[in-house]
Amino acid sequence: LWWKNTKILNSPLLFMLLPLKCTLTPVAGRRHISKMATKTLDEFDYDGPSMKTEVPGFDIADMLVFLQNVGAVHFFCNYEESRGNYLVDADGNRMLDLYTQISSIPIGYNHPALLKVLSKPHNLSTFVNRPALGILPPENFPERLMETLVSVAPRGMSRVQTMACGSCSNENAFKSMFIWYKNKERGHNQPSQEEINSCMLNQGPGCPDLSILSFMGSFHGRTMGCLATTHSKSIHKLDVPSFDWPIAPFPKLRYPLEEFVRENSQEEARCLEEVEDLIVKWRQKGKTVAGIVTEPIQSEGGDNHASPDFFKKLRNIARKHGCAFHVDEVQTGCGPTGKFWAHEHWGLDDPADIVSFSKKMLTGGYFHKDEFMPYRIFNTWMGDPSKNIFLTEVLNVIKTERLLEEVSRSGKALLQGLYELQAQYPHLLSAARGVGTFCAINARDDATRDRLILKVRNKGIILGGCGEKSIRFRPALVFKEYHVHLFLNIFNDVLAEHK
Repeated sequence: LWWKNTKILNSPLLFMLLPLKCTLTPVAGRRHISKMATKTLDEFDYDGPSMKTEVPGFDIADMLVFLQNVGAVHFFCNYEESRGNYLVDADGNRMLDLYTQISSIPIGYNHPALLKVLSKPHNLSTFVNRPALGILPPENFPERLMETLVSVAPRGMSRVQTMACGSCSNENAFKSMFIWYKNKERGHNQPSQEEINSCMLNQGPGCPDLSILSFMGSFHGRTMGCLATTHSKSIHKLDVPSFDWPIAPFPKLRYPLEEFVRENSQEEARCLEEVEDLIVKWRQKGKTVAGIVTEPIQSEGGDNHASPDFFKKLRNIARKHGCAFHVDEVQTGCGPTGKFWAHEHWGLDDPADIVSFSKKMLTGGYFHKDEFMPYRIFNTWMGDPSKNIFLTEVLNVIKTERLLEEVSRSGKALLQGLYELQAQYPHLLSAARGVGTFCAINARDDATRDRLILKVRNKGIILGGCGEKSIRFRPALVFKEYHVHLFLNIFNDVLAEHK
């Protein structure tokens, strides 16, 4: 059995074999969020956090500073011992992970289904030999795409282009939109000799002055084109040349949404009006908007939401002005909102033109309609076939364990718990929001947010920050209601102690 190699007899894994109920003992302060919940542990999950030291327990800079930049490193990890919803660090601290490598672990650490993939001899050549997919794909590549990416393609998407990561997925999606727009403008896909010659000098008409409209607060990546559409933090963009592309305001909604319907509707209408004004203005400047890119939920920018009605009207604006409509699902795709693709919540009559993905999908890429299929989208690897093998198993687990339903249940419990905590600590928390387990809450300010994240981490919970003062929650799809209550109680303790 898989678990024979896990030192199970000397670890808390032994207790997974026993059915039990988890009753959370009250401590000082109100803990009405601490309800009894069935503790249903999978065979690969630990039974709770276990802290031995503060995190990190040593100076990261001393170990890594001479090799690369360490400014963003939180701590070193022991991935061999990490399991399920728990990440283990180099000091043996075991932490419940609600951040999951910036939302990129789909079914937990060291899932048995994924480990089993590595034990099958017929998979070995796929891991050993990484092909240049654009020219020499493996013979079973079409079959692999059909059983993985094509099987979960968003409605209206007939094609998929694999890539290695989120940034290169969006970068090449932008290129597809530009090429599509020029072919549409010409009425054919054969460029003139003048276009061919001038593009080699970075000049028009071969290098046209087209643009992509994005939103303030967005994050689409750090490559050159993506960075021009990224507006979440100045540190990402500082000192890097950029394009003169339009930036529209993204709605700043008031929460809870059901209490501010009129105000939020007015805010969304204001932003949509600005989108149309910018499209007209940039056309008059000779920098026509070829495409609009948006996230279903702005993630790095602060977990900013907008209503389905906003996105439906945005899609209509794109169609009205002849712009491609690109939905960036790099962080929201593969189930964290309770639907496989977050934009399914919108109920679009006319599907998007392009949907990009990465993170939980394990491979990068973008789905697109037929007309966005130029052969000129190319690089050496164009993805990694071994990730499709893992994705096959991920999709099987999502389906057989009904994880999207699990996400909806645990997400409801998480959001309700956050509502109760912000009511209990209004001087510290506000604006709880979320769909599925894709949740966030605002701290009083950025300093408070950062202190809370550090304090909670030393109690055995990993959280992430985003935007100006938000705490974001990005657990794996195997995150259950039991884990929700475990987190809420620890967070409650930290909040009660916070001065």
